Amino acid sequence: MLIDKCLRFVLAAVLLSASGTVLLGQQAAATNQQKTLEKAPITPSNAASGQQMFKDYCAACHGANGKGDGPAAELLKTPPADLTMLAKNNNGKFPADHFEAVLRFGAAGHAHGTSDMPVWGPLFSAQNKSLVQLRISNLESYVASIQQK
Repeated sequence: MLIDKCLRFVLAAVLLSASGTVLLGQQAAATNQQKTLEKAPITPSNAASGQQMFKDYCAACHGANGKGDGPAAELLKTPPADLTMLAKNNNGKFPADHFEAVLRFGAAGHAHGTSDMPVWGPLFSAQNKSLVQLRISNLESYVASIQQK
């Protein structure tokens, strides 16, 4: 059940990151209708590229530059974290252990309606352990590379 719920959000997030814009219901902005996310099938991202995985899985909420301003951010209960500030907010050291723990086990905040962050975490855990570790390691390296000084 949780995986199904997560997968539905993943599908929406991937569509958003691929298109670079939030797909809203027709004329939602003009008529003040409730905004909705369109869903599309997920395409597995290349585990060897942290940057590509970020674009495919994270940018819809965290923004293309990791600043928390993705096209889906306004639809979340809690604003997504500015991922470029992780080191700065941790005395200048990238919090690698915390970053990995959030990817594996979820965040304390409930931006997605549950404690599951990322919403695609169960999708990764369904794969073999070495591929999961490769994905986490490469995504961690990419996010560490975009830290503000």
